[in-house]
Amino acid sequence: MLSDEDIASRLRRQIAEGDLLDANGRLPPERELAQAQGISRAHLRRVLDLLATEGTIFRRRGQGTFALPPPATDAARLKPLARRITPAEVMEVRLGLEPTLAALAARRATAQERDQFAQIAAATQAAADQAAYDAADDVFHYKIAEMAHNALFLSMYEAIRSVRREASWTRQRAETYSDAVFAQLAHQHQTLAETIIKGDAAGAEAAMADHLRMVAQTLAKA
Repeated sequence: MLSDEDIASRLRRQIAEGDLLDANGRLPPERELAQAQGISRAHLRRVLDLLATEGTIFRRRGQGTFALPPPATDAARLKPLARRITPAEVMEVRLGLEPTLAALAARRATAQERDQFAQIAAATQAAADQAAYDAADDVFHYKIAEMAHNALFLSMYEAIRSVRREASWTRQRAETYSDAVFAQLAHQHQTLAETIIKGDAAGAEAAMADHLRMVAQTLAKA
C-alpha cells in the first residue's frame, strides 16, 4: 500500500503538469479523485490535509479544492466590473489595501505559516517562464492576505484578484514585463518575504508599497 507521502508526491506532479485541473484550477471531487488514485476517501483526505498544510492546494467550503487560490465567492458578479475598470484603478485599490495586509501578516502569521511562506517566496525566484511566475505570484500575494487573519480583508483581496483575472488587460503582462523586470519583481518578493517572516510590520508595509508601485509603473507603460 502506498504511503501518504507517495500519494502526495504523485498528486504534486499531476497538479504541476495540469492533468487534474479544470479551467479554474480546481481538482476533481474527492470521490472521483480517490477512485483515480486507487485509495479510500479517508486516505485521500489525509493526503489533501498534507498538501493543504504545505500550501500546494487551497480548500474552500462549497467550492472545492484548488491548486491555485480559489475564486471569490461572488466572482460572477464582478465580471461586469472587470470589463470597465482600468489597471490604474486596480493598482490604486491594491496600494490602499495590500501594504496593510503585509503589515498584519508580519504581526500575525504563525510559525508554520512563516515556514510555508518562505517556500512560496522561493518559488517566485525559481520561476522558469511567465506562466510559472504568474502562478507563483498569485499564491504569494494570496498567502499574505491569508496570513493577515482578517476575513473581511481577505474577501476584499479576493474581489480584487477576481477582477484582475477577468480583466483583458492582464494579458498585457507578456508584452510589458521583460526578463529584467521579472527579476526585479522576484527580488522585491524576497525582500518582502524576509520582512514578513521576521515580523517586521513597518518594513513589510513599506516593501509591499514599493513592490506595487513598480507594478503600477510597468503597467502604465503598456
